[in-house]
This record gives sequence, C-alpha cells and structure tokens, in this order.
Amino acid sequence: MTSPRGRRPSARERQQGSRVPPKSSSRSRPAVPSPPSPVLGRQLGDELRRFREAAGFSTADAAEFLDCTKGKISRIENGHVPVRTPDLTALIHAYGATDQVARDRLASLARSANRRRREGWWHQFGDVLGDTYRDHIEMESICDGIKTFQVQLVPGLLQTPAYGRAVTVASRAWQTAEEVDQFVQVRMARQERLTGDAPLEFWAVLMEGVLRQQVGGPTVMHDQLQHLVDLAERPNITVQVLPFSRGAHPGMFGPYLMLSFPRVSALDLVLTESPTGNIWIERESDVAQYRELFDDARTSALPPTESLSMIRRIAKEHRP
Repeated sequence: MTSPRGRRPSARERQQGSRVPPKSSSRSRPAVPSPPSPVLGRQLGDELRRFREAAGFSTADAAEFLDCTKGKISRIENGHVPVRTPDLTALIHAYGATDQVARDRLASLARSANRRRREGWWHQFGDVLGDTYRDHIEMESICDGIKTFQVQLVPGLLQTPAYGRAVTVASRAWQTAEEVDQFVQVRMARQERLTGDAPLEFWAVLMEGVLRQQVGGPTVMHDQLQHLVDLAERPNITVQVLPFSRGAHPGMFGPYLMLSFPRVSALDLVLTESPTGNIWIERESDVAQYRELFDDARTSALPPTESLSMIRRIAKEHRP
C-alpha cells in the first residue's frame, strides 16, 4: 500500500513524500498513461554526458559535486528524471562549459523537458497523490521491468477495482468518497503499463497470506484471485506464491519493488513500502542486496504453474 494513514505527517514524512490531506479535487477520469517527454529528457541527458566526459568527470565525480548518488546522475543522463535548475547550473559550472550558446541550449532543453513532465496524466490528481507516489508513477511509465515482493497485499498493478477500493478505504488516508474514487482511478490507469503498447515485464512473488487475507470480503477476494490467474497468462506477467510451509526467509520483513530501465547504463531503483511513507533506494550496493532478496524469494517460491494452481484452489475457498 502506497499511502500513510490520514493524520498530520511529521517533518520526516513530508520529506519522504507522504500524502498531505487534499484541499480540493476534480472528478475527471485519467487519460491513458504515456511516458513523460522521453526524447527531450534523453537529449538533455546526452548533452550533459558529453560535457561530463569532455571534462574528464566520472559519474562518481559528478555525484560528489551534487552531493547525490551515482544513480541520480545516471538517471539524469538517461532522461529518466527532471533536472532542477540549480543542479543544471552546478553541473554546467563543474564541467567548465563556457560556451554561452551551449549553456542556453541546455537550459532551454531542461525547461521544455520539465514542462512536458508536468503534463503527465497523473498531475491532474495532484491533490490525492503524494510526491513519492507521483515519482513512482513517473518512473513506472518509463521503466521496462518491475519485480516485486509482497507480504500482505496484491500489487497495485494487479488489483481489481473492488480490491483496490477496499485497500484504499482501509488506509484511512482519504476522507471523502470522491478522493477514494480518484485514487482508485489512478491505480486502474496505471495498469495500462501491463497491457498497452510496449508493456513492461512484471514479476511478482506473493506470500501465501496475500491470497488468504479477506480484503473486501469473499466475493472481492474470489474475483481478485481469478484476476491474478487471468493476468498471469499474459507473456509479460509472472506470478509466484511463497507458501507458509516454506517457513522463515530473508524477504519476510517487508514489501518492496525493483524497477529496471531500458538503457544498459541506467541503474535499477528500489521502492520500499511502509504505512508512514515510502522510500526510494538507489545506492548500487543496497539495490544489489534487494536483487539478492528477490532471487532468494523466487527460488523459494512455488514455480509459476504450481503457483497458479494454488491461487485457483484458494479462490474456490473464497467463493461465497
């Protein structure tokens, strides 16, 4: 679940992008998701990479200058994240770019790319989306693969509307029916990434408890598990179940997802989930640990075919 409870967030939660209760909202339905200005972002990133290499800087050098991680530099240069004006100015200065025409061109590219990013379909729902969740949707729109481990809930991209609504209501992060409706609309719109043009590769390992938790009641759970089976028949979606009988394992302490990107030089991202705010992890050594955790989970889980048999069996148990 990607939202905190409905209370005043602490300073740390605000820093992590936790949701602040909305002042107003609109009821418009989201358009089909589309990537946010990939051409302009890559063009800007390519230019910055050329300046960095010409200056003899490594990504580690650039990261040290901006006081950020190498992962952020990589995503800037691959066009995956917007470049703030202060960061762009600092990088241009660090790389010794003195050509005013080139500097103006970089600034113009950054303004155009950032403006296009602000036009992403999800921004019309800014009142009900926290900063981290908007970042999540934007990264999801441009990644080409997601691997996720879930302890308690069906992943958002695999949820039915009824299941998603039950989860949203239970979170207590929204005070009105309209806010709930909007958040569910956003979740359903995100699912276009699994079925639209160039669908991403999605691999989920679910604890058995995900299948047995009565979210929304027997009918909702029966339909949700049948939906999982139907989705898993798609060539880009893999679902595995880690049964209770496997006992203790390293990944049982919390949910997470890993996002991978098309370019070889782009580093993977991990998003960890908690009730008080989600956190992006981008340090290479930390991401590598989560990669190992997922490999351990998938090898411990039932194979996909056996997993689907288990899901069908439990779905029958939920049938009202």
